[in-house]
Amino acid sequence: MTAVAMALDALFADGNIGVDAVYTADGGAPVLVRVVTRRADDIAGFGDARIWSETTRFDLRVAEVANPRPGDRIEIDGEAFLIQSEPVRDRDRLVWTVDLRPA
Repeated sequence: MTAVAMALDALFADGNIGVDAVYTADGGAPVLVRVVTRRADDIAGFGDARIWSETTRFDLRVAEVANPRPGDRIEIDGEAFLIQSEPVRDRDRLVWTVDLRPA
């Protein structure tokens, strides 16, 4: 295991950063995973306009979720979300970032 992978495992395991979630692939069985939540505001440009929106993005470890897809479901503390776009992997191919919407 690389130093980067070990550091990521420590971050996801940290109770202040990572949280337990239930990941369910479309048609699959629920799986307990750890996620890092990011619920930041986003400002996007559209022509000359700037549009503000709330976003919900979670980071998932590739080791726990090999192939997340749009439509897959993630639940945290009774709150359910659906992946709404193609997930993006980080440079080291260890973490997926998924963009979510409420289920």
